[in-house]
Amino acid sequence: MQTTTMTTPDFAAITARQQATWASGDYSAIAARIPVISELLVDAADLRSGTRVLDVAGGSGNTALAAARCGCDVTSLDYVPSLLERGRQRATAEGLPVAFVEGDAQAMPFPDAAFDAVISVVGVMFAADQEASAREMLRVCAPGGTIALANWTPEGFIGGLFRTIGAHVPPPAGISPPPLWGTEDRVRELLGEGVREMALRRRRYTFRFDSPRHFTDFFREMYGPTLKAFAALDQDGRESLETEIDGLVRRFDRLGGDGPVAIPAEYLEIVATRS
Repeated sequence: MQTTTMTTPDFAAITARQQATWASGDYSAIAARIPVISELLVDAADLRSGTRVLDVAGGSGNTALAAARCGCDVTSLDYVPSLLERGRQRATAEGLPVAFVEGDAQAMPFPDAAFDAVISVVGVMFAADQEASAREMLRVCAPGGTIALANWTPEGFIGGLFRTIGAHVPPPAGISPPPLWGTEDRVRELLGEGVREMALRRRRYTFRFDSPRHFTDFFREMYGPTLKAFAALDQDGRESLETEIDGLVRRFDRLGGDGPVAIPAEYLEIVATRS
């Protein structure tokens, strides 16, 4: 009789690879197209002046700056130094006081209950150990505080992009797909009794590019997961992935044709109250 041995993922090694992936390309160029998601989340969270806010996996600062514009006392955490530096440059240019801290969402360098609100826009969802990152968000959020997230859904365009990439370059074994953070069941499972109220809303952000190929080329150059996937393939594999991404864009595009595209990308907005 055969027995199956379950192997615990090496989260430290996976996180190191992920860090290298997000440091490749230029995620700030991607983030520059989606600041409205951050603005909408900050508004939905009803963040008020003086609130102590932590932006988890904050990248180049979209959400941190949105919160700072509300008069909040903001800290932005990320593990990619180049993105933190871009955030600092943006905060200086806008005259907004934000503390940018290098660190891992799975082991945050902050004491318990240090923040009144913990927020993340398409950031914490990519942490390798989903349970650990959820525990950390709950740990650093004060009782009665707010946890607010915006996560790409599995059914949406970006969820489809990750399935397409994963069919060519499989993700590490044993980790949960990031877009599961965009499902109500998984969010409730991860946050559990750590929250006493939760409001969920499906929203869409529309990516706009000159053509399907323009989208593919842009994400191939700027978006770490896409860049690394193409780099891992031989010429035939790269051509196949390119064709499939083009096809994905065409399926979601609401304009049609070979000209400009408008690609609705669904995400789940979550606003919860810490128990």
